[in-house]
Amino acid sequence: MAIQAVRGMKDLLPPESPKWRFIEATAREVFSSFGFSEIRTPILERTELFSRSIGEETDIVSKEMYTFSDRSGDSLTMRPEATAGVVRAFLESKLYAVPGPHKLFTIGPMFRHERPQKGRLRQFHQLDCEVLDDAGPQGDAELLVLAHHLLERLGVRQVTLVLNSLGCPECRPGFKQGLMDYFESRQGALCEDCRRRLASNPLRVLDCKQEGCREISQGAPLISGSWCEACAEHFEEVKRLLTMAGVSYETDPKLVRGLDYYTRTAFEFKTSQLGAQDAVGGGGRYDGLIEVLGGPATPAIGFALGVERLALLLEDNPEWQKGPALFIAALGDEPRDWAFGAAQKLRRAGVWVEMSAASASLKAQMRRANKSGAARVLIVGGEELTAGRAPLKDMATGEQQDLPLEEIVNRLMAAGA
Repeated sequence: MAIQAVRGMKDLLPPESPKWRFIEATAREVFSSFGFSEIRTPILERTELFSRSIGEETDIVSKEMYTFSDRSGDSLTMRPEATAGVVRAFLESKLYAVPGPHKLFTIGPMFRHERPQKGRLRQFHQLDCEVLDDAGPQGDAELLVLAHHLLERLGVRQVTLVLNSLGCPECRPGFKQGLMDYFESRQGALCEDCRRRLASNPLRVLDCKQEGCREISQGAPLISGSWCEACAEHFEEVKRLLTMAGVSYETDPKLVRGLDYYTRTAFEFKTSQLGAQDAVGGGGRYDGLIEVLGGPATPAIGFALGVERLALLLEDNPEWQKGPALFIAALGDEPRDWAFGAAQKLRRAGVWVEMSAASASLKAQMRRANKSGAARVLIVGGEELTAGRAPLKDMATGEQQDLPLEEIVNRLMAAGA
């Protein structure tokens, strides 16, 4: 029996891989333009990192993490999200001793053992941005502008930004108590998970996807009725700055984030293009997490976008559908030797060149060039090599020019085509 990939973990093959390369390259370019620097954290972390940051009672920690004991008996977990690892690195490296804000991004795989669905796998990939040591609403707005700009650059237009504020440690206790009072009289109709959540964090009941729980949640108290003055002003300023930046949004007073560490601004990027799994990504402010993990009180905010879901939403784009700049159709041994040398010279100059490695007819080579999406084809046979000139064909227009061989090579090298 042939060995197959683990369920929910997929190979990334051409022609899909150029699309991912385009997403990642565009993200790096946009993140850099906003002053973000890349951080790479290990895939394996101590389990305690996630149980303390995400919360013991969350579905991620209690049901979904890939956790095991290594040979030393230490409990290790394959990272289910990026924020906790970034914060751990921030503390371990004592970056908090350097004045902030610290703007960091990371791109890579995450792991959760859940039912694979469209755009949702057990090994999935995220673009993650974190701003550490920035408490102001401008930091929130700027991060959301960055995400909006990235989606625009990628050509993803079917996504809506949805906002809410989850309050702070001063105003949220009253809201949580109001939720508990509301749900306790209805807990018999809640699912088993929500009955458990009610005791630890009733906000998570609002995030339940079970239809019965969603219906009950419709009449629950709204967090906006419990905001303190500072939280209300913070949220209004975030919205004002987004409007000033030309970023459209919707507010949803029932939007919560499923992890324990979120405070104040919370947001999701939603689409109607992916069925029930409508979130492309999301995030929010987590001012208390760094202190929970043993560091000094440090405000922070971040978001993550799912690469698999972005790839599903990406429209056809010539930037990631490009083929070779040149295909050399060589007819005969000597022309093929010349083509091999010319190809290496052009490749060293950064030009993508393809050629046939075996003897084949011109018709067969032209078929291969067309299939590869080559922008141009250079046809070189014995006569062309002797004359030092050959036809260069533009595959888009069909136009063909007879040019000196060295001129063609030098021109393509200079253009970096």
